[in-house]
Amino acid sequence: MARQISLQQDLVSMYWDYQNISNTKIAKNLLLYASSLGFIAKRKVYSNWCEGSKAKSVLATLDFDCIDVCHKFKNAVDFKLVMDCGSDSSDIVILISGDSYCEILIDDLRCNGKKVIVFARQKSAKLSLNNLADMFYFLDDLPKLVENKTQFQTISSDGNINCNKAIEYLLKTINTALDQKKCTELGYINNLMMQLFTKYQGVSSIYEPDGNKFKSFSQFIDAAVRDGKVQKQGQELFLVELDKLAA
Repeated sequence: MARQISLQQDLVSMYWDYQNISNTKIAKNLLLYASSLGFIAKRKVYSNWCEGSKAKSVLATLDFDCIDVCHKFKNAVDFKLVMDCGSDSSDIVILISGDSYCEILIDDLRCNGKKVIVFARQKSAKLSLNNLADMFYFLDDLPKLVENKTQFQTISSDGNINCNKAIEYLLKTINTALDQKKCTELGYINNLMMQLFTKYQGVSSIYEPDGNKFKSFSQFIDAAVRDGKVQKQGQELFLVELDKLAA
């Protein structure tokens, strides 16, 4: 039985009604804002995508999951988004829309203990959403929100962590990759670890017990293996079984 480790960061999901808000220029700022709140578990964007759509290609390069909804009936995109979002298991849900269907959806999400954040266009948003969501913003607010979040993270992070804390981050990162059914190769784990924990900025931010820094990520992994916290098979990492940890 593999050791299970809970994440300190909240899981964040994004649901974007692209037919309601069709602007690829906001995509990067949306991702920056979402990542400042926690780990982005889902990033779904819905439309009746045309073949060869440039917008779809741009969003796909940012790892958005572009959901194609055929127009067999009115409001098909709205219904599909509500169905997918209603079963979401994240802690925070970001809705990029402004339609009235969000009213019922927000009620359901908040009843299930989720924090709901809405981004909408200023001229077409249903203003009642402002009272229903935990946070409500117009898209014009997004650049300033991202700037403020980035400044706060820069001030609050000293960029250096000790080896024990880095190993704690490593275990949680491997566990997250396994839960997400992702690979656990060294390169992927290193990148994911930087996404999950803002204080980890690569191996140069880790101090060894003697005060020196590790020369490479693989050298840090070797230290974690010697410490009995992880196993390494080729380039893949695995959590040590619970009974071995207790021995």
